[in-house]
Amino acid sequence: MRGVSLEKLTVDLHPIFRSDQDIAQAVRNALFRAAGQKVPLVEIITGKGSGKLQSRVLAMLKQPHVKKLYRRVEIAPGNDGMVLVHLK
Repeated sequence: MRGVSLEKLTVDLHPIFRSDQDIAQAVRNALFRAAGQKVPLVEIITGKGSGKLQSRVLAMLKQPHVKKLYRRVEIAPGNDGMVLVHLK
């Protein structure tokens, strides 16, 4: 996790892109941390590359137990390498 502020939490997945388990753990930790601290937005940096990492993140976010944590997911406008997760 890179940065924490009151309005958003940012997770950069570049260092762990090879491990699905590490990716899932980092995303889950960020969502739980944001929910606990009442941070409304989690930015997940996947990079622009081939899109495989972003696809894996989006698939993980669609799991029912993870879906309960957020209100909406979107690709950042003007930045295809970032997924925005809006919490409840």
